[in-house]
Amino acid sequence: MTAMPLRAGRILETALYARDLEAAERFFRDVLGLEVHSRAPGRHVFFRCGQAMLLIFQPERTMQPDSGVPAHGAAGPGHVAFAIANTELEPWRERLRSMGVAIEAEIE
Repeated sequence: MTAMPLRAGRILETALYARDLEAAERFFRDVLGLEVHSRAPGRHVFFRCGQAMLLIFQPERTMQPDSGVPAHGAAGPGHVAFAIANTELEPWRERLRSMGVAIEAEIE
């Protein structure tokens, strides 16, 4: 019998880093409509995104271990992509533009 290869089933969480957590919270909550799950002022804000979580950390604070979680962090630009239905493309374009978010590029 041949063993089946193990594969991750889905993304559980994605972490991004932002020095201004309040601005990040406003963007992901007000512009993208994500639900705030929890926050620790000055350290992080976590959002629900479907069955996954989007974690936004203040980078300097997460370089120190906290509550048993090892130190972690990143520098430079990050990337996350959200799935939407084809029929939602134009409404999302309109929403982003109306909230002052520039669409830098669209990739098919």
